[in-house]
Amino acid sequence: MAPVWHTVLLVAAFLGVSYLSAGTQADVVAKHGRVPIYVSTMVWEWLLLLYAWWGMRLRKVSLGQITGGRWDTVEDALIDVAIGVGFWLLIALVLAALGYALGLTGAKQVQQAKESILVLLPQGRFEMLLWIGLSITAGFCEELLFRGYLMAQCAAVTRNLGLGLVLQALIFGGSHAYEGWQRMILITVEGVALGGLVVLRKNLRSAMIAHGMQDAVAGLLGGLASKALK
Repeated sequence: MAPVWHTVLLVAAFLGVSYLSAGTQADVVAKHGRVPIYVSTMVWEWLLLLYAWWGMRLRKVSLGQITGGRWDTVEDALIDVAIGVGFWLLIALVLAALGYALGLTGAKQVQQAKESILVLLPQGRFEMLLWIGLSITAGFCEELLFRGYLMAQCAAVTRNLGLGLVLQALIFGGSHAYEGWQRMILITVEGVALGGLVVLRKNLRSAMIAHGMQDAVAGLLGGLASKALK
């Protein structure tokens, strides 16, 4: 996919920014609001994708080879959308059950979520529109980066697809340190599931749809819930 040094730098960027930003998001919102975080996150993800694309160009790999290319027919598009929506509903239920098992519905955990996560969720029409843009960016960029570039690269280096799938999921979870260790577990599980979907479908399209919908719906509903909890 790309030179190994290129992948090491990309993973360092994922984890480094994640851990440096852990615990600081609420302070940024308090001082500057949510809009700068949304915009800077979108810019950061597109820059990372541009960096990954450059690395793939060094090995003459195109983005089309990773995503699965364009749809050939309307039926193909509808199948990917249906699978993406179905997968999103299934993984949402699984993550909700796992979150309950991890105790994320307790009073202390809900208070922590209000302080560290719910404060990031959109309030008002403009922020909600930006959140939808952020969700589309995450669905497209993160699937290309983690389930496209990184899973294939890890599988090639370890010569084991299953190990490559697990490694990308661990890095995916680690790149969300600002959400706390329990939610990092949920995100890692989601990364494994999305990786499995990509392996089964042999393209990223359904995973992109599922990821974008998961982020959009969870963020919009969470934003409305956080408003009600104030």
